[in-house]
Amino acid sequence: MSFALSNLTGVIGFLAGCLTTIAFLPQAIKAWRTRSTGDLSLGMFLTFCLGVICWLVYGLALGELPLILANAATLVLAGSILLCKLIYR
Repeated sequence: MSFALSNLTGVIGFLAGCLTTIAFLPQAIKAWRTRSTGDLSLGMFLTFCLGVICWLVYGLALGELPLILANAATLVLAGSILLCKLIYR
């Protein structure tokens, strides 16, 4: 199935990808600004990043641009939070 914004399914998928990716932006900004990640779970962010990598590989295997873009962006944001967690414990 190819991605098409005129298709309701494509619009919903695009919106879901944008919202779930953007959801990490406030936390990533806060972690970088405050250098504080004490209340964040290392296990959760490690597991989440591994899951996002799997989704990204899946999207690449299928050649589905929405999966690829959303998961690549999510990995950058969640990965930066994970990096802050490892650095600023």
